[in-house]
Amino acid sequence: MMNIRKNKGFTLVELLVVLAIIGLLAGLVGPRVLNQLGGAKSKTAKVQIRDFEQALEVYMLDTGKFPTSEQGLEALVRNPGSVTGWNGPYLRKSEIPQDPWNNNYQYRYPGDNAEFDLSSLGADGKPGGEGDNQDLGNWQL
Repeated sequence: MMNIRKNKGFTLVELLVVLAIIGLLAGLVGPRVLNQLGGAKSKTAKVQIRDFEQALEVYMLDTGKFPTSEQGLEALVRNPGSVTGWNGPYLRKSEIPQDPWNNNYQYRYPGDNAEFDLSSLGADGKPGGEGDNQDLGNWQL
């Protein structure tokens, strides 16, 4: 009589081959996915800066001037008090959003590079840098 064994699982060799293939795929695909994520944050920051620019332009049309550096971007969601013509809030949310790296946007009026300077300091939160650490400003868009 023949002894027939039923296959009830994977052999160790089969499991090692599958793990090796998964490791190779992760090594090839993983860095590309992570690079795309970094680029997405920079693109998000650029879109947010453009949204702030539009809100600041509407603020200026209503009040006749841009918010001062002291008033900052907060003037887009709350009336600074002594501003006539304020008809806000000028942003959909009641809070000023942070950049994609959870840092505050930098606002200066009058600006050094444009009528007003609005920027993100990038992933490192420090001036200068390259790649994800690069500063993004409204005068660069």
